[in-house]
Amino acid sequence: MADSMTLRIANFESQLRMLESRNCHVIPLSDWVAWRLALASGDAAPLPARAVVLTADDGHRSQFEAMAPALRERSWPVTLFVYPSAISNASYAMTWPQLRELAADPLVSVQSHTLWHPNLVRERGRMAPQAFRRFVADQLTRSRDTLEQKLAHPVTLLAWPFGLSDEGLAAQAAEAGYRSAFSLGNRSAGPADPLYAVPRHLIVDSVDASQLAARLEAAFANGMAS
Repeated sequence: MADSMTLRIANFESQLRMLESRNCHVIPLSDWVAWRLALASGDAAPLPARAVVLTADDGHRSQFEAMAPALRERSWPVTLFVYPSAISNASYAMTWPQLRELAADPLVSVQSHTLWHPNLVRERGRMAPQAFRRFVADQLTRSRDTLEQKLAHPVTLLAWPFGLSDEGLAAQAAEAGYRSAFSLGNRSAGPADPLYAVPRHLIVDSVDASQLAARLEAAFANGMAS
């Protein structure tokens, strides 16, 4: 069923063609993270001109059926942020065999989206501090451990459910061993953004190719990656 988060395939293909026509350079998210970490040491090589990172959340079946083939045709990398409780369980989600097939592709990185996608900021207000800290630790570590066990690939990156986090959550993500974590915000990432609350654009069906192009050109004009 279509909802506000749905992106039709035709619109998705139009967006991809726009990226091609604008000579965007699609890079792995891991390359952006490595660049961001290297800035602290003053040893960061510049990113490619017009750099763009592609990510997709939640492990929907359509990522296997439609998104991955379209990106594979272009040899473009993508990072999938997955909460493993849905895999092989929810009707909308991929199965573990499908996710393993994608993870075996060197262009696809599967990373953590917590264990079952809770609103962590809301849950903080519902729990005692120590109980909440244990809850967050469980969400972060069990997600990573499950994905690493099932897919036999390292999991070092995290996307916050609903894009929501705070300083305490960022500290726990670092303690859990994640190298970086990603929110939303509908703006492009820059070197001054917190490493554990890196913004991303939320691309839904109401964002057509021309609107996406405008966002990208604004970012590139300011020397930022998108």
